[in-house]
Amino acid sequence: MRLGVLDVGSNTVHLLVVDAHPGARPLPAHSHKAELRLAQLLDASGAIGSDGVDRLVAVVREALQAAEDKGVEDLLPFATSAVREADNADDVLARVQEETGVRLQVLSGAEEARLTFLAARRWFGWSAGKLLVLDIGGGSLEIGYGIDEEPDAAVSLPLGAGRLTAGWLPGDPPTADDVRALRRHVRTEIARTVGEFSRFGAPDHVVATSKTFKQLARLAGAPRSTEGLYVQRELKRESLESWVPRLSGMTAGERSELPGVSDGRSGQLLAGALVAEGAMDLFGVERLEICPWALREGVILRRLDHMG
Repeated sequence: MRLGVLDVGSNTVHLLVVDAHPGARPLPAHSHKAELRLAQLLDASGAIGSDGVDRLVAVVREALQAAEDKGVEDLLPFATSAVREADNADDVLARVQEETGVRLQVLSGAEEARLTFLAARRWFGWSAGKLLVLDIGGGSLEIGYGIDEEPDAAVSLPLGAGRLTAGWLPGDPPTADDVRALRRHVRTEIARTVGEFSRFGAPDHVVATSKTFKQLARLAGAPRSTEGLYVQRELKRESLESWVPRLSGMTAGERSELPGVSDGRSGQLLAGALVAEGAMDLFGVERLEICPWALREGVILRRLDHMG
């Protein structure tokens, strides 16, 4: 059957269409994206403003039309941290359903981490052993660890690249004091969770998903996306640590000229790099491998498991 996953994330609204059936690897058929940056559209009270809701409704309508055009039989719509943590989340969800007919399922942070972990496990297989999975989104950082398809530990921290950029790095380029303050905040938040994972022992394989990690790996010399999904891509902590001070001194426009960095993500790349660096350092990770599958694929795989 042809499945569609509608992911209302903190940065983008992404429709991924795949051809899939139980027991087979889902094959991508179409991708439709719109940059909305909900994590940066919250007002002073923590609510998504009326303009942001208007734009969300319009983007969901566009995605529905794209899904219809591509013959999607079953649509799996969900929302993550930006909607989940908005003070007016219930009103936003009700309006989206009323005006589009789409009932968004709001995933908890732990559910995000578990589904992302499932996708990574299926991609790398059982031979990868104990996995540590890191995922930096626009609104949150997800961490999962385990040897099975269900992680032994899974947490979500409010350390998304978009959220941190909006709240901590107002300058372009940011001041050294702001960067230092954000670095302290990131490491304090991550350090609180390290003990929860370290009691399970060292992982056999560390992997990362998300656009942020992919862009950081590309800066460090990983192959381009045009070379395909199955080319191994990795990020070494040593390389990342050399890039962080360089990114700190750049404007968003200057970062957008770097290889693999898009205009829409350049402004929040520094915050993402500080989270990646902090996570790799505090978890004692010298290198990690980029996983092409992430949350959307995890949602698809769980749906196929239920069908089976």
